[in-house]
Amino acid sequence: MKQLMLGNAAIARGLYEAGCCVVSSYPGTPSTEVTEEIAKYDEVYCEWAPNEKVAMEVAFGASLAGKRSFCGMKHVGVNVAADPLFTVSYTGVNGGMVIVVADDPGMHSSQNEQDSRHYAKAAKVPMIEPADSAECLEYTKLAYEISEKFDTPVFIKTCTRVAHSQSVVETSERVVPEIKPYEKNIAKNVMMPGNAKKRHPVVEQRLVDLSEYAETSPLNRVEMGDTKLGIITSSTSYQYAKEVYGDGASILKLGMVWPLPAKMIKDFASKVEKVVVIEELDPFIEEYCNSIGVEVCGKELFPLMDEFSQNQIAAIMGKDVPEGITLDENIPVRPPVMCAGCPHRGMFYTLSKNKCTVLGDIGCYTLGAVAPLSAMDVTLCMGASISSVHGFNKALGEESQNKTVAVIGDSTFMHSGMTGLANIAYNQSNSTVIILDNSITGMTGHQQNPTTGYNIKGDPAGKINLEALCKAMGFERVRVVDPYDLAETDKVLKEELAADAPSVIISRRPCALLKTVKAKPALTCNPDKCKSCKMCMKLGCPAISMKDNKAVIDKTLCVGCGVCQQLCKFGALEA
Repeated sequence: MKQLMLGNAAIARGLYEAGCCVVSSYPGTPSTEVTEEIAKYDEVYCEWAPNEKVAMEVAFGASLAGKRSFCGMKHVGVNVAADPLFTVSYTGVNGGMVIVVADDPGMHSSQNEQDSRHYAKAAKVPMIEPADSAECLEYTKLAYEISEKFDTPVFIKTCTRVAHSQSVVETSERVVPEIKPYEKNIAKNVMMPGNAKKRHPVVEQRLVDLSEYAETSPLNRVEMGDTKLGIITSSTSYQYAKEVYGDGASILKLGMVWPLPAKMIKDFASKVEKVVVIEELDPFIEEYCNSIGVEVCGKELFPLMDEFSQNQIAAIMGKDVPEGITLDENIPVRPPVMCAGCPHRGMFYTLSKNKCTVLGDIGCYTLGAVAPLSAMDVTLCMGASISSVHGFNKALGEESQNKTVAVIGDSTFMHSGMTGLANIAYNQSNSTVIILDNSITGMTGHQQNPTTGYNIKGDPAGKINLEALCKAMGFERVRVVDPYDLAETDKVLKEELAADAPSVIISRRPCALLKTVKAKPALTCNPDKCKSCKMCMKLGCPAISMKDNKAVIDKTLCVGCGVCQQLCKFGALEA
């Protein structure tokens, strides 16, 4: 049956049709929907893992048991999963093992713009890269064949545009291959130095074999057109080049981006007058072409950063750029902002009021750095807030420890925060850690995590008690506050900063967008009582604005949380 599908949904369908049996992932835009979609198929076991390293190890375990497995993540998630990745390359697989990594050119939802192709090269594992939803489905099924034929995990690399664009796919029935029985093999699977030394030559030979496969693989294809210009490209850049040139250029479309087909590239280059490599981010293909003696143009023409587009490629290549639609009016910039009623707002307001140095983390609460709260000084990577506040306070001692905090979400704490907290407990810095427990993984779209008590399907699951966990790790001072209560939040924060001991504050209030949370009636502003002091504006709540020098509350946004009422000394904000 033919239907429109998102790239992520098409990968999920490919997993289903290929007979994948075990899925473990950590949510991360733009890869999240792959796991959410495959979880809809009851024949497949699916889970959210605490982090990407765990997810990859679960997938490896299922592969070792003889079943086809999968783990998915965004590009920065591979950093977390790199430890098992490099060694799974040495052990190889039993059942097929596929890893989806979604890059984010343009950094729509990411803290960096790294290019995941380097991981495939460094780990010596194959990477294939679909350019539309149909290829997402097709390549996923082929990835399992490659995995089992060459005894290797296989990367499928996507990007934001492929993951979140729709195109036509043709579905078919699920086919589950015969389970490969597990056989004990210490030399292959126990990677202590003596065994690993013998496995490395196997990995190198596998790469040679994969290079030969790449030469004739249907993943790579030549589309001959005008031979004055030859374009080597992949992924969305192929779509852009095809739209700009049609048959006006010859194109070598690479669906397998590691290892690359040297003979095929040389043969293609010999048939055209000039070769241009069009690829987003790093000059990965370009540098390979140069290394095998193929002269190409690449990054001297195209930027190293951001997403490409059809018009950009046309302009760079000297082609006519069609006129776009422009608006006469200047539309104001709409920066990202925490939602109306966000439970994190009260905590960040309190931190800002107390002029705290805030070492932050990855999550929707990173928006605490945005004006007018401006209540975050640093954000690095998952879990770094806790480790960093320890180092910060060890370096400065009394100069910092009474005014510096770490802020981390509940899901991020489970992902990478526990080891940092153990370090504080073990090495005893006088540090205050604030866990923002909003009962969900907010930033990536309300996925469950080990603290929520529900699994990926919404069924009851094991639930970690944050208070008990922190106390078990050695923290005698563990406080719980409701961030909607500004006075109590302020009191507890001051007490824990003043205490001469490590402490944890759990700021607990469910995300205002959860279906289980019922909004209270919207507040209104009594203009006769409003003195235009703008104290309510200091919260940065999108439901509050000023009109004719009076506060106005948007009833379509306000959830009646009452935080703003606590700042109004004149009682102008009424329920």
